[in-house]
Amino acid sequence: MAQRNSSGRGATATRTKRQTGNRTPNTPMVSESEISRMKVDDIRGQLRRRGVSGTSTLRKPELVKTLARTMRAEGRGGAARRSTGPAGRPSATRRAGAAKKTTAARKSTTASRRAATPAKSAPAARATGARAKATGTRKAAPARAKATSSRAKAAPARKAASARAQAAPTRGPASSRSIGSSQLIMSLADRPERPGRSLVTRNHEVIQRWARARGAKPATIAGTERGDRPGVLTFNIPGYRESSRIREIAWDDWFRTFDSRRLNLIYQEQMRDGRQSNFFRTENPNREDG
Repeated sequence: MAQRNSSGRGATATRTKRQTGNRTPNTPMVSESEISRMKVDDIRGQLRRRGVSGTSTLRKPELVKTLARTMRAEGRGGAARRSTGPAGRPSATRRAGAAKKTTAARKSTTASRRAATPAKSAPAARATGARAKATGTRKAAPARAKATSSRAKAAPARKAASARAQAAPTRGPASSRSIGSSQLIMSLADRPERPGRSLVTRNHEVIQRWARARGAKPATIAGTERGDRPGVLTFNIPGYRESSRIREIAWDDWFRTFDSRRLNLIYQEQMRDGRQSNFFRTENPNREDG
């Protein structure tokens, strides 16, 4: 009976001795007790060789558990987890590599999307250009209409300016002083400022009205002709400056010569005492005679 008890105690002691060292059943080579007998620097060295970082701030119990966990992972074929930190987090090196891979993948995806985005076809581009051109045309239409209206309004003014320019006296280097001292008459509506005022004009209607009021006929001085063209221009006024050399001509010939020579007519409507005046003189702006 005592022998059985002794055998039982021995068996128990034997079983207890075999299970000492806190060995994990599935990983009989990993013993936290054996690891705890190692120096802290040796444990950290073991962890560094296995790719575990961030161990400098861990105390020995935590280092022991981290190394045991790492060795168990190796025993289960988990060599791929050697690059994890003490808390199972990816190490700094692993995180940097993962970030690079993620960035490269994003760039590749962006490039693929850009390549897959179809460019605008030529018809679509032409349609866009046509729409833009049509919009510009619609915007330009009011401006053109406004410009046309402005030109239409300006046409009478231009005509009036042209008439004034035609009626204005022509000045040349030899123009007489009488032009500068004479009142400009540019239309039938213009009237002398006072009786006896010296007047100057190139307006055909003004000249014809002045001549009809005196019974004057357009004429030239015989002997001054230039081939078949009239010579010096004058008027044949009954009872005034009568001469055998005066030869009457048509108004068309008179005005054609008057305009081609760019002559001025200096004249009077009335004398200072209010009587009708027959004074006139044609002046060539480049010469002293007409």
